[in-house]
Amino acid sequence: MKLDNKNFKEMNTSVTTAKTTPKSNLTQLAARISEHNLPFWVTSIGMIVMLLWAGSYKMTAPGAEGIVPLVSNSPLISWHFKLFGPYVGSDLIGLTEIIAALLIITGYFKPKAGIVGGLIATVMFFITSTMVITTPGAVVPVNGIGYMSFLGLFLYKDIISLGVSFYLISYFGKKAALSEAKADE
Repeated sequence: MKLDNKNFKEMNTSVTTAKTTPKSNLTQLAARISEHNLPFWVTSIGMIVMLLWAGSYKMTAPGAEGIVPLVSNSPLISWHFKLFGPYVGSDLIGLTEIIAALLIITGYFKPKAGIVGGLIATVMFFITSTMVITTPGAVVPVNGIGYMSFLGLFLYKDIISLGVSFYLISYFGKKAALSEAKADE
């Protein structure tokens, strides 16, 4: 069967509209979590708080100085500090994070804005995720085995944030597609 948009929608609708009553306490709990959309609320609010907080911190001298070793060792973004310097460069990174957060907030009312916020966050977290590999001291040897240092673990959280960013794009994308479908009716 060819999986075009129509077939995908039919398949997706049949899965999501199936009437099932959870029997066990565990499946009832999962159903309640889903009904209240907790994964979306926790991840979106968590992402917004993190982006606003981290973005505003990068606009301070300690915040700018703190990311110098990370940015200067990244082949994907080291040019940024060479072009703008660490303080203006850090301000621009912070401003980008704040804009992404504001777009995600706006996505609650206008889903396409949430998609753009998620896309910005995806690019940012992809870049910072690669810093686990490029930053000296992110992985340290202990008894011949490489472990992530505190710095490595700090950077590793961006891989999880990258996944959250993709989730937000998907969530807001579904909301935008529903709005477009209603507009076509």
